[in-house]
Amino acid sequence: MELIVSKVNGVATLKFNRPEVYNSFNQKMAFDFQKALDDCEKDETIRCIIITGEGKAFCAGQDLAEATDPNGPELKSIVREHYNPIIIRLRKIEKPIIAAVNGVAAGAGANIALACDIVLAKESASFIQAFSKIGLIPDSGGTFMLPRLVGFQKASALMMTGEKVMALEAAAMNMIHKAIPDDEFEQNVKELSENLAQMPTFGLGLTKRALNESLSNNLSQQLAVEEKLQTEAGQSHDFNEGTAAFLEKRKPVFKGR
Repeated sequence: MELIVSKVNGVATLKFNRPEVYNSFNQKMAFDFQKALDDCEKDETIRCIIITGEGKAFCAGQDLAEATDPNGPELKSIVREHYNPIIIRLRKIEKPIIAAVNGVAAGAGANIALACDIVLAKESASFIQAFSKIGLIPDSGGTFMLPRLVGFQKASALMMTGEKVMALEAAAMNMIHKAIPDDEFEQNVKELSENLAQMPTFGLGLTKRALNESLSNNLSQQLAVEEKLQTEAGQSHDFNEGTAAFLEKRKPVFKGR
């Protein structure tokens, strides 16, 4: 089983499960991951998604044994059919997605993490744009996301040198949200995911949509997006519940709709 899926208290955890090869992707894991993301999007009981890895690694990117197999998928197909659809799903699913980076995140594994909404990493974890080491370019949205997170110059250097970035440094340069001591990591991930799952996730999804659109809009266009989505949020159950709870001085019970 290349991917382990569990669902508890409104939180779905998708765990890469090829620890013997540092959770590197083969075709089956890529397609299983796409299907699991689709299932989480459709499942109204799921309000938050965690992506993590089994064992010592988060994900080491592409399994090179498959990529160099004469009978395996071509590199073009791997990018087009495996990774591009994953990144599109991560950005378009209007539920909060946490990358819980438990170990090394390299190549496509690093960029899958960076495409998530919130990245938490163990202090012992690392991020590597490993593509240059084998003569490839960063894929899986890396050339789009990383410069926007850390700046053009830093992204260029990290991609060209393939330098390892430890989690504390990644947090300091705004590549990720937080680096967490290893022994506190699982509890922090659990608390954050359960908190997000209880929040007004309909509005969080609209926030994600607005952030996505901001990447290509000018100010006037983005103000129009905010007006449209704020109107939509204001017609939601969660807005009505949130305002009622505030006025009644009680804890709101959000439904994600």
